Amino acid sequence: MPNHPKVYPVTPDGRYFVVRGRLWRKANPALTEAVRKKLVSELSKARSALRRDAGLSAEERKKARRKVDAAKRALGERGPVWWTDGAPDYNRHMAVNTPYREWFENLS
Repeated sequence: MPNHPKVYPVTPDGRYFVVRGRLWRKANPALTEAVRKKLVSELSKARSALRRDAGLSAEERKKARRKVDAAKRALGERGPVWWTDGAPDYNRHMAVNTPYREWFENLS
């Protein structure tokens, strides 16, 4: 049986996806596919290092966490928002506590 990634609902404006009712900022859609793939690869390597953890020193662990943060910022998932219309960031907010409430409650 193939392993298919789970598909999460995406807000109508494409800024967030929802997991267990919480909004998570999506990557900047203006990134080229090559740049996005490179950043996702860097993110995966850093996360993998943290999961392996067994032999990591405290400094190596800090370095891996900094790499995760740097990749997520470069992707646009953290830090300044990538949209330009002045809308606030609701990253990590519960969807029902945001302007996306009605949309979220109407998901089937």
